[in-house]
Amino acid sequence: MVWQHISNLRTVKGIVFAYDEAQTLSDHSEDKQYPLSLLLDVFTYIQKKNILFILVLTGLPMLLANLVETRTYSERLFHVVILEKLTDEESKKAIVKPIEKTQHPLKFNEKAINEIVLQSGGYPFFIQYICREVFDVFLQQVNAGQKLSIPMDAIIQKLDSDFFAGRWARATERERDLLMLIANSGKTKFKVHEIVVISKKSKVKSFGRSQVSQMFRRLITAGLLYRDSNGNYSFAVPLLEQYILRVQNTGKRQLTLNGNKAFPSLFKV
Repeated sequence: MVWQHISNLRTVKGIVFAYDEAQTLSDHSEDKQYPLSLLLDVFTYIQKKNILFILVLTGLPMLLANLVETRTYSERLFHVVILEKLTDEESKKAIVKPIEKTQHPLKFNEKAINEIVLQSGGYPFFIQYICREVFDVFLQQVNAGQKLSIPMDAIIQKLDSDFFAGRWARATERERDLLMLIANSGKTKFKVHEIVVISKKSKVKSFGRSQVSQMFRRLITAGLLYRDSNGNYSFAVPLLEQYILRVQNTGKRQLTLNGNKAFPSLFKV
């Protein structure tokens, strides 16, 4: 019905349905809930009717795995584009361009830009988050007549609370021990047997192979780990390993990222 009304408009060539964080969509047969299957079925039907609706799904790496698990042919329904993290140069542009476009009197100096690039790890969401927090702090400091500075500890702590803490809460105590073990290993990709070997050399209670396999499956379901087509596992959430290390060091009050604390005089107006 919607398409019947707008298809006659010359300026409208079609409708794009965009679904962000789509990795959260998955079927749950035990609860008789099939949201992802329903979504795919609806758009498969629409395509057969030659209705110009396009479905765009974006999300973390487990999104494609969820699609394939739901429908074995679903990868053929989509053009898959894998977006890697930004390079340092791309990250700098993501920080500077919005300020230039709005012609805001605030300009970050080179030290501030480099620090935001470092703390964000090149991930667009973290660039956006940190820049927003920096602007909020800047405005508060200007209104209070204070010297301009970025309390990076406080910003990272707020990021931990807003973004990471809820995900971390999904893991059991024993699963957290396993995740801490992985984070301390420094591995970006890992296999079950590698973590078993590392656990035997650690100070925590060692993990057996079947135990690690079972926990990995649970952590994938919880959205904390991801398994690629080559059988390698990795953290599903960007920079999660650094958050885990900060949690581990909370007793020492080491809430900084990459060893940095506060950075004064990072603005030029």
